[in-house]
Amino acid sequence: MRLSEPVVLLHAFPLDSRMWDGLRPALGDRLVTPDLPGFGGAPPAGAEPDLDAAADSVLETLDRLGVERTVVGGCSMGGYVAMALLRRAPARVGGLVLVNTKASADTDEARANRFAMADRVEADGIGRLADDMLTTLLGPTTLERRPDVETELRRLITDQQPAAVAWAQRAMAARPDSFDALREADVPALVLRGTEDALIPGEESVALVKALPRATFVELPAAGHLAPLEVPGEVATALRNWLG
Repeated sequence: MRLSEPVVLLHAFPLDSRMWDGLRPALGDRLVTPDLPGFGGAPPAGAEPDLDAAADSVLETLDRLGVERTVVGGCSMGGYVAMALLRRAPARVGGLVLVNTKASADTDEARANRFAMADRVEADGIGRLADDMLTTLLGPTTLERRPDVETELRRLITDQQPAAVAWAQRAMAARPDSFDALREADVPALVLRGTEDALIPGEESVALVKALPRATFVELPAAGHLAPLEVPGEVATALRNWLG
């Protein structure tokens, strides 16, 4: 890999590509951050909820940019979409960056929770979604010391459309296990985990590292589930060191 190559990073739920803005001073124009279907400025998927449709939207972005093969990654939901892209078009993936995400499918309980949130958002709107998710998305250190991050997170969540939030929850509930695709991915991979992530257990990150043939694992102290928003400098440094 060369640092000059594009790096495609996909955002977490329920945010948009602005969550990566803190990495731009370090990575500049080589950072490509599409909005996933329905989020930010992107049109809705126009398909049944399925992360393959989100992966196809990323492939369309690569085609539009004339990029045949590149580093692809994401945080949380963005990681799920990166793995969907790997399953769908492995030849397009020259490296993986997986931040606070997992390869396992949802449990029945997790699926039920996703469906319940989708129904609630469709019925009531975004409403108190930010309040409901705040303490699971941000780590305790961020909540205590970085009120600016909390403010930005609230803005990013409330800017989203209820239909996109509901579609994404149902698509994530339907996603398959991705371990086979990871085991066959003979490309460099960077696995990042915030040590204060309350949503993705540490063993899920360990499982990613064990499945990937060429993985580098970096823990990010004092960061929760949204490490790129909470500690963008540390994420950028880890990414630059890995790329370089």
